[in-house]
Amino acid sequence: MATQDIKVPDIGDFTDVPIIEIHVQPGDSIQAEDPLITVESDKASMDVPAPQAGTVKEVKVKLGDSVSEGATILTLEAEGESASPAAPPPAPAAEEAKTPPPAAPPSSPPTAAPSTGPIADFSRVHASPSARRLARELEVDLTRVPPTGLKGRVTQEDIRSFAKGGAPAAASASTGAPAGGGGLDLLPWPKVDFSKFGPVETQPLSRIKKISGANLHRNWVQIPHVTNHDEADITDLEAFRVQFNKANEKAGIKVSMLAFMIKAAVASLKQFPEFNASLDGDNLILKQYYHIGFAADTPNGLVVPVIRDADQKGVAEIAQEMGALAKLARDGKLKPDQMQGGCFTISSLGGIGGLYFTPIINAPEVAIMGVCRSYWKQVSPDGKQSEWRFVLPLSLSWDHRVIDGAAAARFNVHFANLLADMRRIIM
Repeated sequence: MATQDIKVPDIGDFTDVPIIEIHVQPGDSIQAEDPLITVESDKASMDVPAPQAGTVKEVKVKLGDSVSEGATILTLEAEGESASPAAPPPAPAAEEAKTPPPAAPPSSPPTAAPSTGPIADFSRVHASPSARRLARELEVDLTRVPPTGLKGRVTQEDIRSFAKGGAPAAASASTGAPAGGGGLDLLPWPKVDFSKFGPVETQPLSRIKKISGANLHRNWVQIPHVTNHDEADITDLEAFRVQFNKANEKAGIKVSMLAFMIKAAVASLKQFPEFNASLDGDNLILKQYYHIGFAADTPNGLVVPVIRDADQKGVAEIAQEMGALAKLARDGKLKPDQMQGGCFTISSLGGIGGLYFTPIINAPEVAIMGVCRSYWKQVSPDGKQSEWRFVLPLSLSWDHRVIDGAAAARFNVHFANLLADMRRIIM
């Protein structure tokens, strides 16, 4: 059997990504695609899979280490006479993260056996995609599993112990999100004993909410947001969409309104290039490419997959790619490079409801379009006769350092006009 070093594959532009879970140990027999480690960027958790089957000889990393592409994870005695070629030589090794503080035992063991009924909503639980998959396989309610992993993470060993009705392993000390005013000289956050006023329950924020919360706070504080509200008449477009989906039902092609909005966004960015830009100090970077992000709701939290080169794709192709990216997001398998490089983001609440809202700009972008559920509205275009039209609420948030109010109003009107008559896009 040949021995080879297994290295961290391409994980996008991220470097020094912390290891939050190690799934193997020396002597383990593994199969191709089995998870080796779980790393967590500021966007999502990712399992690093085994490239082939074999036996683990030595694990080269430890919990809490920071790794980049090319870093050695373990030494594998591969099955078969020849091993797969090793990954390219790593870049200069990143400085190792400090070893996590020593473990502390949990206050009490689990008090109930694992649930065998329907699994509860555990979107707030801090766990890797592979741990969530194991919980589903064992029919374990993650909300009832005491976490012992780094920073309050539920590990696979926690799930197995809980499924057997045993006590969890020793817990690692967790750290909360830092408090403070972020250099804004704000008053300290009020500390209140809420239990004095009635019963309470304390739930820790999930890792992704901590990270996204910090990013959203930074974006909201540092970007002077303004939001313009408008509406688009999509009566004819919706009729065409329904007709198209019915005609292509046997082919398995289904187009959502969001796919049309992505094409409208591309055409609007071409018309108003300052919206397809980013600030870099005193310079404005005008982009010559059109990568459109769309907000996807997942059990792990909100993520933003990116449709690359949307200007070069048709609506049906965009719809199919959106479906594939959304599934990867729900399964926790979205790669970092599939969430990077966006020029403009669309956040849709259409499947939920609402009328208007103020979406927060996804820095370093300078604008974001929010849309809510379409509804029928009685209008009178000529001021004499009224008619019912199907309208889509639009909420465009923009960075006032780059865009002024007149340009934002024109962008919204142009975007709405394109949805009212998509033939304008081909002119």
